[in-house]
Amino acid sequence: MTLLAPLLIPLVTALLAAVLGQRPRVQANVSLGGGLVLLLAAGTLLRDVTATGPQTAALGNWPLPYAIALAADGLSALLVLVAAALAVAVLLFARGWRESADMPGLHPLLHGLLAACCAVFLAADLFNLYVWFELMLIAMLGLLALGGKPLHAEAALKYFVLSMLGTLLMLAAVGLLYGATGHLNFAALREAAGQPALAAAVPGYVALLALAVLLKAGAFPLFAWLPASYHTLPAPVLAFVGGLLTKVAAYVLLRLLGDVFVTTPAALLDALGWLAAATMVIGVLGAAYHWDVRRILAFHIVSQIGYLLLGIALASPAGAAGTAFFLIHNILVKANLFLIAGLMFASAGHYDLRRIGGLYPTRPLLALLFLVSAFSLVGVPPSSGFWGKFMLVREAFAQAHYAWGGIALAVGLLTLYSMSKIWAEAFWKPAPHAENSAAAALPRSALAGVALMTLLIVAMGIHPEPFIRHLEAATAHFWRAG
Repeated sequence: MTLLAPLLIPLVTALLAAVLGQRPRVQANVSLGGGLVLLLAAGTLLRDVTATGPQTAALGNWPLPYAIALAADGLSALLVLVAAALAVAVLLFARGWRESADMPGLHPLLHGLLAACCAVFLAADLFNLYVWFELMLIAMLGLLALGGKPLHAEAALKYFVLSMLGTLLMLAAVGLLYGATGHLNFAALREAAGQPALAAAVPGYVALLALAVLLKAGAFPLFAWLPASYHTLPAPVLAFVGGLLTKVAAYVLLRLLGDVFVTTPAALLDALGWLAAATMVIGVLGAAYHWDVRRILAFHIVSQIGYLLLGIALASPAGAAGTAFFLIHNILVKANLFLIAGLMFASAGHYDLRRIGGLYPTRPLLALLFLVSAFSLVGVPPSSGFWGKFMLVREAFAQAHYAWGGIALAVGLLTLYSMSKIWAEAFWKPAPHAENSAAAALPRSALAGVALMTLLIVAMGIHPEPFIRHLEAATAHFWRAG
């Protein structure tokens, strides 16, 4: 039951929130309550995994490897906890966001998306993974269309078209792998993929599966849907989606290549490494070009995915640990920056940096919160971003991938440029219009959500040892056959 709770709690909360759609205050309370219960259940699951080892469940009254399989180890259980903490922060923020009360579908869809993300973290067979990915797609389409305006319909269409391409590729890869091996269960696939008779066929199918996941992760050159659609979302939804969704895909790629198909050819991993470098560079250049804070941060999602792909391409336990640490750091920091962007909009009435200014003297607390997350995104010591990038770059240099490591360092400098642009334009320069200098109080619940995320980010930066030790233990078997 402990293993099923992270799926059942958000699904039940989504149902209750849908029933309470005409009572926005009660709906918001139930939604936040469901998030807190999920946080408690996720903490219990992580405690059990840490104390007794991985947890497994076989559903459908079938024996393994044919049953619907769920599994939680140190990595997946921690990610479920992080997703639950993110949900609580976002729901706190949403209580102070006036648009939320006008969108009765927001809370049901958000919890449906949360359930799908937790299920992907816990999935232990390919078809189960595919099904929950598609439920993520459905919930995401609903969230994109919530506003009801033409730009929301356009964003939903762009997301749908490219996501359906990824869906078809994933389904084809799942079918081909099942046809070749006779299995969908991760453990059975791991054993079957190592058989000499399948050595010629399986790598091609794995490459097709990886391509589908890369599209959903927003990797170069398959990222156009992301900055073209994300900026239309309401601030709390944008924070949840921008912080979590592409990282779920990155986790899946890490799990598949590092834990299931560990015999992946070196040529595929090398190609992934260069793809990671291109993703980092193109993403950070796109961020430098734009002036809308949401688009800047959306392009940085792409750029940061490049770091995660770099860690996966390194194909080592140390690279896996660095990828996992950076993934958790990026979920928290990216979501918090989107929440802060929402507060900047509430303060100045615009997302365009050219129409914002004077926030430092009028919003000193907001300025401080922004600096903490911005420094962490850049990787300034001793932030969480510094430790994540250090682990990845150190492993890249240890494996003599000097070009990959050098590009990762250079992209960090370009990230500093983007964050400096936001600081200089929104916080430091005088307000271009008198109304921007008003200092009406920001909603306390929204500030509480940002403060919660900031505390987690600071904790990861100042005291990273427990996180690193846990993740090193959780990924110690990655990329090791047998």
